[in-house]
Amino acid sequence: MTVWDDLVGQDRVQAQLGAAARDADALVTAQSVGGPVSPSSKMTHAWLFTGPPGSGRATAARAFAAALQCTSPDRALGGAPGCGFCDGCHTALIGTHADVEVIRTDLLSIGVKETRELVRRAQLSPAVGRWQVIVMEDADRLTEGAGNVLLKAVEEPAPRTVWLLCAPSLEDVLPTIRSRCRHLTLRTPPVEAVADVLIRRDGIDPERAASAARATQGHIGRARRLATDERARARRAAVLKLPLRVHDVGGCLKSAQELIDTATDDAKQVAEEIDVKETDDLKAALGAVAGGRMPRGTAGAMKELEDRQKRRRTRTQRDSLDLALSELTGFYRDVLALQLGSRTALANTDVRDALDRIAESSTPERTLRRIEAVFACRRALDRNVAPLLAVESMTVALRAG
Repeated sequence: MTVWDDLVGQDRVQAQLGAAARDADALVTAQSVGGPVSPSSKMTHAWLFTGPPGSGRATAARAFAAALQCTSPDRALGGAPGCGFCDGCHTALIGTHADVEVIRTDLLSIGVKETRELVRRAQLSPAVGRWQVIVMEDADRLTEGAGNVLLKAVEEPAPRTVWLLCAPSLEDVLPTIRSRCRHLTLRTPPVEAVADVLIRRDGIDPERAASAARATQGHIGRARRLATDERARARRAAVLKLPLRVHDVGGCLKSAQELIDTATDDAKQVAEEIDVKETDDLKAALGAVAGGRMPRGTAGAMKELEDRQKRRRTRTQRDSLDLALSELTGFYRDVLALQLGSRTALANTDVRDALDRIAESSTPERTLRRIEAVFACRRALDRNVAPLLAVESMTVALRAG
């Protein structure tokens, strides 16, 4: 099993990264013996991975990071870096390699303070590995100030440091940063390839795997959750009933409130799993005494943790809403395909009766307006419009068509 095995349906990207890993290996070897470095090397110090949600941007970046740290003896015999079995590959993939830092945020943004710490680390030489690798899975969440801090590090990199940035699109990254990165675009994996991974790696029943892959249209993470989590399947079923419930204003408002309540419950569930442990750990670290009384001077640290947890709940709620909006978009896409007589495979075959009912009682023009209403709701949420107001506006627009 190589480091590339989890990179589903990305043969072109895998070939590019494999070639770069070979050149990186040759570069380190040449530097260690004082030999010449190839001027045509495909290796560079900064990479930008873009692609739609579920395409595997972070998976590709982590696989590349592991290949850069590969210490397999087969390399000396012409083998490609990224064996998946050596200590360098294994520790990089599971997140314990001393020279691979993976940055992901459960907040709405990545700020200047965190980025400065990353830049400081990036100036260090590798401790045990061949490269110092920084994987930023949410580069699109950098604030403008944080982006400017990162720019300096990308402009003047340390000799053995590699930045691997991940974002949905080029437009989500500052122009000054993306112009200094080598860009790789990932595509949405084929539904069949995603189903095969769920069967082969996760042991999921073939019929359920195929249904989950089809319903999520190739989004690997969502497909795995849908196939393994009963709660996720129940939530999706509730979302797909919404188009049939917006027949009057009361139904619109009730459906909007239920969507918000579901998203809030998801945020609360995450909080129950994480917040209590975080709070207890911080209290213990700050020296809480019997009865929970905190020492003097620790109120600021506790307030900072509470603010962070609040921001995380907000993001969890937004992510849950975004998933619901994606499922609604897929529903109306199927409706449009039926109305136009398209041969495109339907994603939501499990609710075919609802698709047929909406398709027969509407027109393609109204369906397109409904899809635009969902997009408008997403844009409103991005602009920090109150979630309930944005969703209510959407459900009313869905009713009007």
